[in-house]
Formats: sequence, structure tokens, C-alpha cells
Amino acid sequence: MTTTILMLGAGRMGGAMIEGWRRAAAFAPADLILRDPHPSPAAEAAAADGAALNPPNADLARAGTVLLSVKPQMWKAVAAETAGLLAPDAVIVSVAAGVRAADIAAAFGGRRVARVMPTTAVAINQGTASVYADDPEALARARALFAPLGAVVTLADEGLMHAATAVSGSAPAYLYAFVEALEGAGQAAGLPAEEARRLARATLTGAAALLAETGEEPAELRRQVTSPGGTTEAALNVLLSDSGLPALLREAVTRAVKRSKELGA
Repeated sequence: MTTTILMLGAGRMGGAMIEGWRRAAAFAPADLILRDPHPSPAAEAAAADGAALNPPNADLARAGTVLLSVKPQMWKAVAAETAGLLAPDAVIVSVAAGVRAADIAAAFGGRRVARVMPTTAVAINQGTASVYADDPEALARARALFAPLGAVVTLADEGLMHAATAVSGSAPAYLYAFVEALEGAGQAAGLPAEEARRLARATLTGAAALLAETGEEPAELRRQVTSPGGTTEAALNVLLSDSGLPALLREAVTRAVKRSKELGA
């Protein structure tokens, strides 16, 4: 993809993408136009390297790809401000959770649209991006933006974006909450705070790396570290009980899907 990229919103997620592109040397800073009243440090660093940060409105027409990376509650106002300033053939790539492609297309004057649900690990090129578009060119533009940033999964049905948001886009927070809880449990069992912190974080990041490296099913890796009648089995009897992790995660994903649908209403 060789088009100039306009990023509408260069805050937390936009900044993560900018950082990931920089690490991967994916796009030249001169090919980026960044529009945000409160830009992230990554956006400011890109501007120092040659990106256009909050340029005159006329410059927005140079962009062939427009990345809509604002919060779902803000997208309509941003579309109203900028739709008339864009090139007629610009493609809109949206990371606004829950907002339907048809609504985005209508707000941007009928332009082609792709939707993406990324994770913030795009900042270190280990993110995940769920992508949907019914237009081949829009799909290609979205994949080109996110391929340098991690794994890209194409969804055949836009309705699946709600589930992708709940299972992927929101899921890093689930893991961080688990780490917090495990650290707290370690302290409750008598470990000093720093030791509980180091043990919980290093163990979980190591386990995740092993899962990625081996390609084994998580159930198989779980079995490999669970001795019959041992300490791990005793803990798993709690975590995998009827009221344990499976039930909690089903409820968590269900609520996230519901909220995603509400945001798009």
C-alpha cells in the first residue's frame, strides 16, 4: 500500500499503531497525516520524524487511506468535521468498536469502509487484528495497515465483529486482571509483594510464549503440568468448577458482546 495515511485520532490505540509501524519500518513518517487535539507521545515523535501533525484542512485530501481511530462515542462528530475534506476515493478503515460499516460509510459520504478490531500489542508488533470489509480494496487496505503489527484474521460476516471484540479486542484486559488477582493471591498466601509480582508476571508471560512457540493446544499444555493428585490439580478443581473460569469467561464475553452492540446502535 503506497497511499498517504490519515489517522483521525492518534491517542492510545493510534499511538500504539504508530509505534508498531516505526518498529517494523512499515511506513515512512512523511506518509502519515495525524489529526488529534491531544496527540500521544508516539504521534509527537512521528511528527518530529516528518509526519504531518494537525496540518491545515486542505492537506487531508492527500490521504488515500483514512484510519478512524477514535472512541466509539466520538466518531460521528469526527466524521462530520472531516468527511467533506477527504478525497472522494479515500478508503475508511475504522477501529471504532461496535460501529457498523454501513453507518460509517453513510457518515463519510458513501466511501468504502473496512472495520478492524486490534489489540494494543500492535505497539510491539505482537498484536491481533480482526478485519471485516465487503469491498476487496477496503479489505486489502486494512490488511496492509495491520499486517506489520501482528496476526490478522479476516471475518466473513460483520456480525462476528462483536464476538471478535469480546474475545480479542477486550481480552488483554482480562489477562491483566488475572495477573493482578494472581499477584494478590500470592501475597495472601504469604509471599512478599515484590516476589509475588515477579513470579506471577514471569510465569504467565513464559507460559504464553510457550503456547505461541509450540503451537500445542492449551488443554494439552495444561495436562502436561497437572499431576494427578498434585497441587496444580487441586487449584484447577477450583478454576474449572461449574462456577469457575469457563462460566465467568462466557458471562464476560456475553456482556462485552452486548455492550459492543449497544455502542453501535
